[in-house]
Amino acid sequence: MQTTDPLIIAAIALAFTHFSIPITYYWYLRTRWLNSLWNIVVDPSHTPMISVIVPTYNEAGFIEGKLDNIYDQEYPRDRIEVVVVDSASTDGTPERVLEWSNRHPDIALKLVREPVRRGKAHALNEALKHVSGEIVIITDADSRLLGRDSLKKVAAYLSDPSVGAVSCVKIPEASGPEGIEASYRGFYNVLRVAESNLHSTPVFHGELAAFRRNLLEEVGGFPTDIGSDDSHTATLIALKGYRAIIARDLVCEEAIPRKGYHMWRVRRAQHLVQHFWKILRARHKVPKRFKTVLYTETYLHLFNPWILLAAAILLAASAATGSLLAILLLALGLALLLFKPYRAWIATQLYLIAAAVRNLWTRELAWEKTLK
Repeated sequence: MQTTDPLIIAAIALAFTHFSIPITYYWYLRTRWLNSLWNIVVDPSHTPMISVIVPTYNEAGFIEGKLDNIYDQEYPRDRIEVVVVDSASTDGTPERVLEWSNRHPDIALKLVREPVRRGKAHALNEALKHVSGEIVIITDADSRLLGRDSLKKVAAYLSDPSVGAVSCVKIPEASGPEGIEASYRGFYNVLRVAESNLHSTPVFHGELAAFRRNLLEEVGGFPTDIGSDDSHTATLIALKGYRAIIARDLVCEEAIPRKGYHMWRVRRAQHLVQHFWKILRARHKVPKRFKTVLYTETYLHLFNPWILLAAAILLAASAATGSLLAILLLALGLALLLFKPYRAWIATQLYLIAAAVRNLWTRELAWEKTLK
């Protein structure tokens, strides 16, 4: 058995790098920051005008339930306005919005219709022309706010002048194929909350993303050249010195595709890859306490998956020459897939690799509707 095979040595070094950095980062955030005080002064009595934007495209099956979810919020009714921006739906979504509005005349609702579908960010920027709130919240039609005090909590967090944007912890309504989604979200939520305690997180959620309206205007609204409009906008706000946080007590439920799950994950990964490349190229001055988070997350999304791929290729090349050690290491990697957290991690790396490759020919800014 040749234990000095340079391909195996290189593969082990790459695999060690790939796994050690995220494990160390996770351990550091979980032990040092997850349960730390985050120095935010919350005012529960803060009730500014809130504009809730709901972008829609063929959401007839979800929109009335979504509007009910907003209507049930324990927030002064005269301090809420809802703006539904519809991107050329063909399933009667706008008509259902109008019918719902007629049944609920005690809440202000505006329907903005786009004649053609140009992507979510275009729709959000169009909706911004019609809002009057001090706080702007975007929320997906197929998600649910878990808690009737969600808007009150958003307003309370944004009462602190250091906070510029707030998002939610999200939980999947289903565990996903082989339990991948549920396992992935468990680790993911720990990171997002701990990053927020440290300073800010560069990953926001379309299920609930709230912004100070004046800061949205300062950063030019939502970017239309990439797909991760919520995360990128929040990160730009963090780069201006404000905090962009995910609060552990703000929870939303996310619908999971009944089919096409893997393509759905690849598309989401594409948008995050676009977001981090754009931030990397922008070369903004990063607030000191945000540097560790932003630089590590950029590395994890853009570079770390390729290190794993390189390690696998080197092991496969060594195995092809008959190396028993390489064969055993590859077999060990496959056997570990029985362990759910490892399986979820490997799936995420594959999604990021596929996303980076797919971005070379399509950015998926306006995609086919996924059945949920």
